[in-house]
Amino acid sequence: MSPRIGVVTFPGSLDDRDAQRAIRLAGAEPVALWHADHDLQGVDAIVLPGGFSYGDYLRPGAIAAISPIMREVIDAAGKGMPVLGICNGFQVLVEAHLLPGGLIRNAHQQFIRRDQALIVENADTAWTHQFEPGEEILIPLKNGDGGYIANDETLKRLEGEGLVAFRYAGVNPNGSLNEIAGLSNERGNVVGLMPHPEHAVEPGFGPDTPQAMRSGLDGLRFFTSAVQALAARV
Repeated sequence: MSPRIGVVTFPGSLDDRDAQRAIRLAGAEPVALWHADHDLQGVDAIVLPGGFSYGDYLRPGAIAAISPIMREVIDAAGKGMPVLGICNGFQVLVEAHLLPGGLIRNAHQQFIRRDQALIVENADTAWTHQFEPGEEILIPLKNGDGGYIANDETLKRLEGEGLVAFRYAGVNPNGSLNEIAGLSNERGNVVGLMPHPEHAVEPGFGPDTPQAMRSGLDGLRFFTSAVQALAARV
């Protein structure tokens, strides 16, 4: 039986259907979850998608982090369920204190959209174990509030414990400290990043590569990593 991976839709989500498609392409069954519910419908993993949940009022991700479904997500994450937060989903994970630090307005004060090179720093998580440490991958990026910040003590802990999952390569597009593009928790089941792997999963729709236009598929391995990790539990 294929694993079931839930995708939470908040008011203002806009990449939830893309995440569902990526899950399906990875060989799992996507399950739509609603922000106002307390029911995770027995899923094996969860994706918090990109968008502008609750209109980004207060701070991006702040209201979504206290929505009813997040009580269940926090509890499930604490028990080891794989959880991936993409862009706004990363902001929700930070606001829910499942990952440390904060995300603020891009340093240049502009919304950015580009195909972004990343360095894989942590290939020992439920969502990244099909990558190699130090591997450079290409993932689409689109955000206005993607600048990662944390105090010095937190940054030292993240670096010292290997919890930086991804780092921007070539250019720091939003002023993130230490070029941090994504994080993992200590257990390796929770991962958040600003770029959008769900937009690099299918030929003809991903980023351009030296091989061909729109041929980038690096994002698919996020989802196949989770499928493989879940299969190993059975």
